[in-house]
Amino acid sequence: MSELARSSKQLGQVIQRHRKARGLSQAALAARAGLRQEMVSKIEGGQPGSRLASIYALLAALDLEMTVGSRTRSASADIADIF
Repeated sequence: MSELARSSKQLGQVIQRHRKARGLSQAALAARAGLRQEMVSKIEGGQPGSRLASIYALLAALDLEMTVGSRTRSASADIADIF
């Protein structure tokens, strides 16, 4: 199942949903990804400044991958999430 994430906050929510669906704590996911729990918390919270390598490590630990495509038209509320 594909999920759309147009902001760091939305991507963090996707990661959090998949983590919880697998019954993992932030600490357990961090250990799988070779990161600290604090980094998982930052990424799930959509905080700016997260390294792309850290995000990819979390996605790999959850057996997920990122696909990039052309932006589709969206409701103005979605665009507001970007800023």
